[in-house]
Amino acid sequence: MTDLRVLVVTDQGARPETGMLIKLHEPGVGIRVLCWDDCPYLRWLSDAGVPFAPLKLTGKRDREGTRAIARHLDEYRPQILHLLRKQPIFNGLAAARGHPAKVVLYRGIVGNVSVLNPLDWMSFLNPRVDRIVCVAEAVRQSFVQLGFAGVRLPPEKLVTIHKGHDLDWYRDPPADLGEFSIPPSAFVVNCVANVRPRKGLPLFIDACASLPADLDMHFLLIGRGMDSPELLRRIALSSSPDRFHVLGFRNDAPRLMAASDVSVLPSLRREGLPRSIIESMSYRTTPVVSDAGGSPELVEHGRSGLVVPAGDAGALAEALQSLRRDPDWCRELGENARLRIASDFDVAMTAQKTLALYSELASQS
Repeated sequence: MTDLRVLVVTDQGARPETGMLIKLHEPGVGIRVLCWDDCPYLRWLSDAGVPFAPLKLTGKRDREGTRAIARHLDEYRPQILHLLRKQPIFNGLAAARGHPAKVVLYRGIVGNVSVLNPLDWMSFLNPRVDRIVCVAEAVRQSFVQLGFAGVRLPPEKLVTIHKGHDLDWYRDPPADLGEFSIPPSAFVVNCVANVRPRKGLPLFIDACASLPADLDMHFLLIGRGMDSPELLRRIALSSSPDRFHVLGFRNDAPRLMAASDVSVLPSLRREGLPRSIIESMSYRTTPVVSDAGGSPELVEHGRSGLVVPAGDAGALAEALQSLRRDPDWCRELGENARLRIASDFDVAMTAQKTLALYSELASQS
């Protein structure tokens, strides 16, 4: 594969995408990465010998950044231009005008694209785009169903490739929850998310608040915005507000996941392939998710976790209570969750599918 050259444009990067790029580089695929110079995974790229150059875009229309991408296209002559994140997509498509490289975009959430939005015609609906890699089948289906007055995306432009992980990335020791006055015997449920309306955090609090106090359950709220007035008001109105621990953003979130019995993501809509649930599953923490978006593609109901109807606080409360009353079953689901990541969401599999896509497009050049 030494004749295949790919220019990847991203921002801060992420662990799964960096791991995939390294896996692609190992067999000889020519990968060059443009990313922020403070990307936390630059050391990974450097140690693996993956060429990279600094590029920090300042917006959707960064003229200097667009020219920098164009210079790399002219000098490197890649067959594939792979654009990750919003700003790289807008500026990369502008830079690719007149260049023969095939353009691949990444999409990680369901919806929020419209044929009536001019900005979407500058990104995902741009005719210059050759493929859109969807992180979940639910994301791909949202594009398939997108349309108005006969205007639709060609289905051959859409491909589902689940984002892969490596269990070796998840070895942080469990946190000591005694720091939060949680007794060792308690059954601990976490919810890791940045608070947005679609994430369903009020529903999570209501479901947890309805559970009997004698179950000795504690709830960790981890992420930006967890201290919003609405959420704090709901907690204060619950019968046992001391069971809720509003922790906000934490650098040690993986350790808190590892110390929990259950991880919940109560999304109402537009979910892609939730990273927090993947990380929790990697730590053998049993996932409970709604059926919104791609979550059911990740969690097999009754085997590697539980799936409940989106927006149904009663169903979520019932699921949590059933796990609390049968801790052996909960641990079994957690073990299966880890195996699920190892067998079906491995970074090497993601790299293989991405290489097949690159090769297909390069053969059309």
